[in-house]
Amino acid sequence: MAWTEFLEWLLMTTDKFPKKVRFTLSSRIDNLALDIVEHLVEAQFTRERKAPIRKANLTLDKLRILLRIAHNLTFLPHKQYEYANRQIDEVGRMLGAWGKT
Repeated sequence: MAWTEFLEWLLMTTDKFPKKVRFTLSSRIDNLALDIVEHLVEAQFTRERKAPIRKANLTLDKLRILLRIAHNLTFLPHKQYEYANRQIDEVGRMLGAWGKT
C-alpha cells in the first residue's frame, strides 16, 4: 500500500522535528497519518465504503494543513514538503477513484 510506505517516511521525518514541537505538532501529524491507515483498512473491509473514504479525505486535508505549518515554521524542508504533498495528492486521487466504484 502506497500510504504505508509514505507513513514510514513521515514517521522518520517527524521524529527529527525539534524537541519543542515533537510532542505537539509532530505527534498530531503522526496521529493523523495513522488515522488515515485505519480509515483505509475500514474502507477495504466494509461494504459501505463512503463513510471511511470521506473520513480519510478529511484527515488528508488536516494532515496537509499541518504539514504546511511545519514547512512554514522551517521544521520540514522544502523538498520534503513537496514530496509529502505529492504523496498526499496521489492518495487523494486514489480515494476519489475508489469512492466512485
